[in-house]
Amino acid sequence: MNSFDVVIIGSGPGGYVAAIRCAQLGFKTAIIEKYSTLGGTCLNVGCIPSKALLASSHHYSDISHFAEHGIEVTGEVKVNLEKMIARKQAVVDQTCSGVKFLMDKNKITVLEGLGSFVDATHVAVAKADGTSETIEGKNIIIATGSKPSNLPFIKLDKERIITSTEALKLKEVPKHLIIIGGGVIGIELGQVYLRLGAQVSVVEYLDRIIPGMDASLSKELTKVLKKQGMKFYVSHKVKSVERTGDGVVVQAENAKGETITLQGDYSLVSVGRRPYTDGLNADKAGIKITDRGMVEVNDHLQTSVSNIYAIGDVVRGAMLAHKAEEEGTMVAEILAGQKPHIDYNLIPGVVYTWPEVAAVGQTEEQLKAAGVEYKAGSFPFKALGRARAGGDLDGFVKILADAKTDEVLGVHMIGARCADLIAEAVTAMEFKASAEDISRISHAHPTFAEAIKEAALAATDNRALHV
Repeated sequence: MNSFDVVIIGSGPGGYVAAIRCAQLGFKTAIIEKYSTLGGTCLNVGCIPSKALLASSHHYSDISHFAEHGIEVTGEVKVNLEKMIARKQAVVDQTCSGVKFLMDKNKITVLEGLGSFVDATHVAVAKADGTSETIEGKNIIIATGSKPSNLPFIKLDKERIITSTEALKLKEVPKHLIIIGGGVIGIELGQVYLRLGAQVSVVEYLDRIIPGMDASLSKELTKVLKKQGMKFYVSHKVKSVERTGDGVVVQAENAKGETITLQGDYSLVSVGRRPYTDGLNADKAGIKITDRGMVEVNDHLQTSVSNIYAIGDVVRGAMLAHKAEEEGTMVAEILAGQKPHIDYNLIPGVVYTWPEVAAVGQTEEQLKAAGVEYKAGSFPFKALGRARAGGDLDGFVKILADAKTDEVLGVHMIGARCADLIAEAVTAMEFKASAEDISRISHAHPTFAEAIKEAALAATDNRALHV
């Protein structure tokens, strides 16, 4: 029987990063993956393929604005969806191959098959050919991730009533795509097909889209997407989703009890994700699972069994690839006797639409609910020279700071390049920066990052310079 210092079940961003860090620290490491490619949901059917399609559809969308830049496009511009999907897959394949290279480079044993507990120190690996191998792990890390959630009355046929997985490989641009759920995944994929010519309708149970983010971001993104042609039905409870031949019919009820009926050719069910522990046999190892299906862990990501840890989507907290990566690194370093830490308040969230949406720290709603006295400063992108030069005028940066100490408590932004700009805010908050600290840092001109400096000035005695 093969024996390892660390056995990791799942090769997503949390799992493979944990494996690399364990190997760097000198542990004999094995990683188990039930699929034929490494990388988990993020690399195969999540973050990477969706961003590839967002990038391709953004290029197509930009063509409609070429004329204002003095670029004349003659002839018909067409979308070749098959080629676009093929490019997406090529990006996925290259990225997954990169993970395999990293496993080989770090001398990590990769086992393909379904990993399940035999007991607290042994894991069985059931392979596709029907054979099974049992390995021993002094320490075991569960990194099995999540799967798309569904509503109990919706029958997913994965042809017309689909999840995000199927939405990444459609063979045609929908005529009318009806999205159930106004969260990050649904909105991103909705914009992909909106750009390519689909009519897109979003039905959301709550009173706004991207409900986990600051309300001001939701309001601005809704305004911009409406301008682009997306339709929203917020505060609507879905009652039924039925397939009718090559179409779908969605019925939903608004706050007044009135029923609306939407007819389309595809319905994307995007109502969140659930922790995935199917087939893990956690009970055989004595591991506790919460009522919500998550693996129960303490502050060190240790389960109820001392040598078993869990990370990523399968434990509490935001289901984000970069959060899983930090947790994978943290567990590896704990096993090595180090004392790492994660400040979960400083895990940024991003929506990769255009304009991009990004945030870190506390929202205004959270600060109000906690009774925290704060001050806010915001700055619109349309007041930036760089934004005017490029034509990306939508959005703003908002900084929330403690009313007494001036420490930055939250940064919320929507606009061009925000997915990258948020890193400055995370860095500043990690070092307990005040709004004045940020306002006194020189930012290159002309850049989109100047909006952060100006928002900090606005939060510091309303001193913004360019608005």
